[in-house]
Amino acid sequence: VAVAHAPGRVNLIGEHTDYQEGFVLPMTVDRYVAVAFAPRSDRMIRAHTSLFNKTVEYPLDGLTPIGQGFWSDYIMGTAWAMHEAGFPLIGIDLAVKSDLPMGAGLSSSAALEVATARALCSVSQCTWDPIVMAQLARRAENEFVGVGCGIMDQVASTAGKANCALLLDCRSLQFELVRLPSQVGIVVMDTGVRRSLGTTEYDTRRKDCAAAFAAIKTFAPHAAALRDVNETLLARAETQLSSSTYRRAQHVVTENLRPMKLAKALQSGNFENAGKLLNDSHASLRDLYEVSSPELDLITDLARSDSSCLGARMTGAGFGGSAIALVRTEGIQRFIDQVRQMYAKCSEHQGSFFHGSAVDGVSVRAMT
Repeated sequence: VAVAHAPGRVNLIGEHTDYQEGFVLPMTVDRYVAVAFAPRSDRMIRAHTSLFNKTVEYPLDGLTPIGQGFWSDYIMGTAWAMHEAGFPLIGIDLAVKSDLPMGAGLSSSAALEVATARALCSVSQCTWDPIVMAQLARRAENEFVGVGCGIMDQVASTAGKANCALLLDCRSLQFELVRLPSQVGIVVMDTGVRRSLGTTEYDTRRKDCAAAFAAIKTFAPHAAALRDVNETLLARAETQLSSSTYRRAQHVVTENLRPMKLAKALQSGNFENAGKLLNDSHASLRDLYEVSSPELDLITDLARSDSSCLGARMTGAGFGGSAIALVRTEGIQRFIDQVRQMYAKCSEHQGSFFHGSAVDGVSVRAMT
C-alpha cells in the first residue's frame, strides 16, 4: 500500500485566462488530497472516501463519460481518460482523504484527479509525464465530469515546485519557475462561501468570451483565441458586442498581461507594484468579468486595510471561495489574526486563513 499526495493551488494572477489559451501564475499550497492505493487482481476500480463515508466500484472496461454529479466522477473520469489514451491499467483500490477544502477555489478537484492518475500509474507501472497526465486529468474534468475548466489547475498539481510559482503558457504548456521571494508571503483567505463550477454563470462567461472572439475573428483571422487579441483589436469589435460581452473580453485581454508583469515584479523585488497588480486584477474580475462576491470584496478590502498587506485579490473561478493577499513576511501572523477578527465581525460566514507555502507537485510515498 502506498499514498499519492497531490497539492492544491492558488492562482496568483491570470484569472479566467487559462481557457483562452493565455498566461497564468499559479503556485501549489501545502494542503493535499491524499489517495492511499493498492493493486487488485481483477479489472475493478473501487474508491472510498472518508469525507462522505461512501464507497463506489466500477469495472475499468465499462467506464463511460456520463458524469453523475458524484465525488467519484473525478476518480472514474481520470481512469476513463487514461484508459482511452491507451494506458494499460490494472484494477485498484483507492481510499481518499483531504485537508484541502472543497469549493474553496483551491483546486481540490484537480488534486483528486492528479492523485488518482499518480496512483493508477504506480500500480500499472506506466510512465509518469507531468504534462501528459495534466492533460488527461483535464480531459476527465471536461468530458466525464462536464466542467469546462482550463489546464492550469492540473499542471500546477503535477509540475509544481517548492518555493516557486509557475508562469505557465496555457497554449504551449511550457512554463518557467518563478522563485518566490522570502520578504513577502501569500496568505490564503477562505471566505467560507462555497460555489459550484457547474453553475450557469461560469458557463455564461465562457459563452460571452466565445461570442467576443467570433466577432474579432472576422477581421483578425490570425487570432486563435482571446489570448491573441490586444486592446486595439478589441476596440474595433466594440460596436458588434453587447456591453457585457465586451467587458468580459476586456478583462481577459488585460488580465492576460498581468502574469508576466507580476513574475517580473516579484523577481525584481518591486513588491508595491506586485500588490497593485493584484488589486487591479481583483477590480477587473469584480467590474468587468463580474465573478466576485460580496464576501470576496469584503475580505480583500479588509486585507488591504492592514499595513502589512501590499495587495489582495480573489482567486479561482469566483462566486465565493478564496482570496489571496500579498503580505510582508514579518507581519503575516499579525495580519492573519487581525483580518480574521474583522471578517468575523463583518460577515455571517466563518472564514479561514493560512500562510500558503509552495510545495512540490504530486508524489507517492510508501505507507509506514
